Amino acid sequence: MSIQTPTRVVVADDSAMMRHIVSSSLSRAGVQIVGSASNGDEALAACDRERPDALMLDLSMPGLDGIGVLRALRKQGRSDMPVIVVSAFSPTQGARAVDALAEGAFDLVAKPAVGESLDGFAAALVAKVKDATSGRHSRSNGGVTRRSQPRRPLHSSVSRVVLIATSTGGPKALAALMPNLPAPLGIGTLIVQHMPPGFTKSLAARLDQASALNIREADGGEMLDPRVAFLAPGGRHMRVASGGRVSLSDEPEIGALRPRADLMISDAAKVYGERTLLVVMTGMGNDGLVGAQEVRRRGGRILVEAQSTCTVYGMPRAVEEAKLADEVLPLHELAEAIAEEAAA
Repeated sequence: MSIQTPTRVVVADDSAMMRHIVSSSLSRAGVQIVGSASNGDEALAACDRERPDALMLDLSMPGLDGIGVLRALRKQGRSDMPVIVVSAFSPTQGARAVDALAEGAFDLVAKPAVGESLDGFAAALVAKVKDATSGRHSRSNGGVTRRSQPRRPLHSSVSRVVLIATSTGGPKALAALMPNLPAPLGIGTLIVQHMPPGFTKSLAARLDQASALNIREADGGEMLDPRVAFLAPGGRHMRVASGGRVSLSDEPEIGALRPRADLMISDAAKVYGERTLLVVMTGMGNDGLVGAQEVRRRGGRILVEAQSTCTVYGMPRAVEEAKLADEVLPLHELAEAIAEEAAA
């Protein structure tokens, strides 16, 4: 995959080798590297001087670190420039990467492990830059809310489930959504957020601290609980068996994704039928579309995030354009809509 329109990028990492790997990977795809930085201060200076289309940012750098760069960019009014975090797998870095997403980073790419092929890493870098700079981010549609009429409530049984699927922009969107849900919610909650292994546990912990609902990374074997939201761990598919038992799978990636939301959604729809509520939020690609088709066949309800609040209007658009969405709502209205469905 190559980027047709020249894109100008600054690369910031305290490792000269990593700067070379990132820069050469992007250059081969037609990206123009207009600046290189070994610390946060140099990164800010390069961004101020070159006004790049995107910044590739390491988190651990001497002096001003990656989080500091993100905060400085926000203070300077540069939040419109996409920042792609390139981070390691360690638990400490995983937590800081989640913090970076909450501070406004567009997305993250995991650094390759020692001995790991660089081909996949290079492809991920190019894909993130292309998506960050392609103009496919949300644009205001006037704040219009589209609601289907009449509202069709979920089945009154307590054995119900809400499924949340999201990708790029998801950590920030979940940080806005989950603290506004009541506890107990009254229905089981499952979340798929596309992230590499090592990051989702930190994301679950951050969301849990801010929410009334208990939010945990799934271990496998749990039963759905109206007091708990289970987040799929990065690198594993989350499945749902009869009776509402959660399991984890190491089946191959689907469309370069593991976890794949479609698997979780399709499983849950077969178990819960019309008592299934699907919420598709910001993210690139079309994960969730196949699952939404299954939810529709089984009589469940589908909410999608409106373009006006999406970081990337990909996953919701796929569902909406397939005419599967019951309601299209901005992020700030989703929590109320979920709570209403849970109480119906």
